[in-house]
Amino acid sequence: MSFPYRPLTLAAAIGLLSACATVPQPLQGNYSNVSTAGAQQGGAGGAKVRWGGEIISTEPGPQQTCFYVLSRPLDKQARPETGTSGETEGRFVACHDGFYDPEVFTRGRELTVTGTLHGTVTKKVGDYDYAYPRVEADVVYLWPKRPVTVRYPPGFYDPFWGPGWGPYWGPWGDPFWDRPRVIIVRPAPAPAPAPKPTHR
Repeated sequence: MSFPYRPLTLAAAIGLLSACATVPQPLQGNYSNVSTAGAQQGGAGGAKVRWGGEIISTEPGPQQTCFYVLSRPLDKQARPETGTSGETEGRFVACHDGFYDPEVFTRGRELTVTGTLHGTVTKKVGDYDYAYPRVEADVVYLWPKRPVTVRYPPGFYDPFWGPGWGPYWGPWGDPFWDRPRVIIVRPAPAPAPAPKPTHR
């Protein structure tokens, strides 16, 4: 009875994957491929860019809020890429009219902006004078936090279940070992009360 529903399920899954790869509407458009490193050298003023990365700091001013960002390459969604390589494309600052709360736009959050390059802003990084390419932002897009998934290596077993068994295990081990597993910690049984002394 379940076979007729499989094509529909597959089509829905393909549609969902396609939607996941779509650039959000506010970030769509055509932009220059100038990099932050290239913009530091000058000569790119007035170029329309779409840049993103991780927020270093958010600094509201009287008229604008400026976001200092550690630049990252963007994926097919125009979201900053993540990885263990630590690849960055330098730093930039994006400023937009209005107040943006630093308690919401916190350090480490992922941000993508679109806007126009407008010179550089020099700011200390330690003792170094760093020239941040400045973007007059049209769009400031704060991405939702990524879900945290805990994964265990092959052969892991829960000591509270015993070798080879667990909440997702069978007697021959779980071939889908990369699924997140729930570890259940059971409280230790209460000690038996000591026998009362008897008086003769």
